Amino acid sequence: MPSATKEQAHAFNDLQRLSGSAEVAVRYFDTTANIDVRPLLSKVLVMHTQDERRIPVALSRDLAAGIPGARFVALPGQDHILLEQHPGLPIFLRELSNFLHTSL
Repeated sequence: MPSATKEQAHAFNDLQRLSGSAEVAVRYFDTTANIDVRPLLSKVLVMHTQDERRIPVALSRDLAAGIPGARFVALPGQDHILLEQHPGLPIFLRELSNFLHTSL
């Protein structure tokens, strides 16, 4: 979260330490790195920040391109987690609201 305030970064780090051990974190990343839910989806909205450092935006574009009916939205910013000051948060909320209203 490169644009996080010092307080937000410390709070997030504290939350991670309280949420699980380093061993659990490694198992989580090993497991989720190999999940492919594309066969289970018929309609999906994929959103990703354009300059995110942990997961390349191209992977999200490819994911959306591989799902019939999926829509991809690139959000401004570089954070993996959308904080209150994230420049893409208003777009994220608008797109999510539109998606939920048209998909339900």
